[in-house]
Amino acid sequence: MRVAQIQESHRVNAGASAQPDQGPACAPASSRKVLVIDDSSTIRRTAEIFLSQAGYQVVLAEDGFEALAKVGDMHPDLIFCDILMPRLDGYQTCSLIKKSPRFHAIPVIMLSSRDGVFDRSRGRLVGAQDHLAKPFTREALLQAVQACLPAQVTGNALPA
Repeated sequence: MRVAQIQESHRVNAGASAQPDQGPACAPASSRKVLVIDDSSTIRRTAEIFLSQAGYQVVLAEDGFEALAKVGDMHPDLIFCDILMPRLDGYQTCSLIKKSPRFHAIPVIMLSSRDGVFDRSRGRLVGAQDHLAKPFTREALLQAVQACLPAQVTGNALPA
C-alpha cells in the first residue's frame, strides 16, 4: 500500500512543472538507488518521500543487520545511515560496508541528531563521506545526495 502511495505521489509530482532544485542533470535519478537506514519510522518515511519525489529508488532498513542484507541484494548508489540504532549501530554498520571489497566504494552519509565534532570525526574514521544532522530539510537531504553523486549525475546529462 505504501509503495503505491509513493508511486502515485511521484506521478503527481512528475506531472507538475519542474521544481527549482531539479534541473536536466537530475533526470537520471530514477535509476539511482538510495538505502536509508534508521530505527525511526518518521525519519525513514520523511527521507523516502523526499528522495522518491526527486526520482530516486528508495529502500529502507530499520537497523544495521537488515541494512547489510539489503546492501548485498540491491547494491545501492548511496547509503544514509543513522548512528544510534539497536543491535548494530551506524558506526559499526558503516565500518562493515567499507571493509567489504565489493561495497567499499558506496558513499555513506551518517544521520544523527548529534552533530558535534566528535560524531563527525568518528564517522569519517569508519569511512563515512559526510554527516547530515537530523531533523533535515528536503533541500539538505537532496544537496547531500548531489554532493556524493555529482560525477554520476553529471555524466548522464545530455551532451552540449
